[in-house]
Amino acid sequence: MEVLEMTEKELKDQTIREYVNLQRLKKAPDRDAELAYQEKVLKARLQSLGVPTEMLEL
Repeated sequence: MEVLEMTEKELKDQTIREYVNLQRLKKAPDRDAELAYQEKVLKARLQSLGVPTEMLEL
């Protein structure tokens, strides 16, 4: 497996994205719907990077 390092800018961008998603969840009128949406988006991102998501369910 090839390991790629994130640049400082990429790390900042990712951290901001995570913070924004957390704020969206806190303020959402329907938290379950927001959580489902964020999960769907994250799974799509993971799959686009070649990460299998079938085994990620708790």
